[in-house]
Amino acid sequence: MFLLLKNANVFAPTPLGLNDILICHDKIIAIAPDLVISVPADLHVIDLGGKTTVPGFIDGHAHLIGGGGEGGFATRTPEVAVGKLIEAGITSVCGLLGTDGATRHIASLYAKTKALRSEGISAWFFTGGYRVPSPTLTGNIVDDVTFLDACIGLKTAISDHRSSQSTVDEIARIASQSRIGGMTSGKAGSVVVHLGDGTGHFDPLWAVIDQTEIPIGQFIPTHVNRRRALLDVAKDWAKRGGNIDFTTGIDAEPQDGGAVKTSKGIAECLGDGVTIDRISMTSDGNGSLPDFDANGTMIGLSVAGFDTIGREFADLVETERLDLETALAPITINPARMLGLDNHKGQIKSGFDADILILDDGLAPDTVIARGKPAMIGKERLLRGTFED
Repeated sequence: MFLLLKNANVFAPTPLGLNDILICHDKIIAIAPDLVISVPADLHVIDLGGKTTVPGFIDGHAHLIGGGGEGGFATRTPEVAVGKLIEAGITSVCGLLGTDGATRHIASLYAKTKALRSEGISAWFFTGGYRVPSPTLTGNIVDDVTFLDACIGLKTAISDHRSSQSTVDEIARIASQSRIGGMTSGKAGSVVVHLGDGTGHFDPLWAVIDQTEIPIGQFIPTHVNRRRALLDVAKDWAKRGGNIDFTTGIDAEPQDGGAVKTSKGIAECLGDGVTIDRISMTSDGNGSLPDFDANGTMIGLSVAGFDTIGREFADLVETERLDLETALAPITINPARMLGLDNHKGQIKSGFDADILILDDGLAPDTVIARGKPAMIGKERLLRGTFED
């Protein structure tokens, strides 16, 4: 199958100007102005009329089989439908477990990841969860990362009353296992670290990198904008070469040490000397958004959506006045690097996967090409999951 996208205003995310993009099967094979194509097969042409064309969004933190459960069995959030991802402009997604490691399992997460791949998007997952020892499928972290094709690394949690209250030695040990599995299998073996509301903040991670040989870039600390004090520490972490991940579902304004809106937090980091290549932003989609009182009792719960990624991206451009290339980095080229996918994801480039997003005038998703196939055109979704209407 050949697909030709005509008159695309390409941000790859580097601005390339008006170009045509030729796709064969699931790969980009040519990018140039006014391409003249002669192929021995059917050629489908879509004229984009100069619309802004960017890499498909990469969401590196989503609860594909649901999350929640902090308020009892009835508060377990549902599995994700692939259509929700497409409508948000997400063409690559990474799943992980949340608080609940009793009724949610790595085997189910692996199966859901494979299902999403069958339905037409790119998907991976992190083994592990809040608990230490980490839940796995094969029996250990190294083998999960090494032998499970879709397993990209490890997830753990610190500074949270729901975590296992892991010691520095335990964190170092599981991080090294993910790293070794990644080295063995040619993957990044990245370690996503859920940061809670605890006053310890980054302290266990600082200890690991100061006391061991594990490099700072092995970790992806997330939810760094959930508290003002946490974001201040995250800036120092990033300036030392570490990655930091903003959660786009956190949209409160800074007040009395509270949460920081993603777009404002990223702009603030850049103003304080953090380089854009250290920053990613993810949805935490399908996860629960619990509200706890001072005693740790849950007093409210909602479900995180996926469209927050697109809204924060638009706010980076329209409110914080970042250029498109900079605003795109945290949801394209940066997560591709952090997750070890940067040899085929995160850019509109010849030889790369044909994951392409076309934006409307308000920078919202209009048309989506996922793995070389039209998944949504003019906001009309074509790709549907097995159980979607």
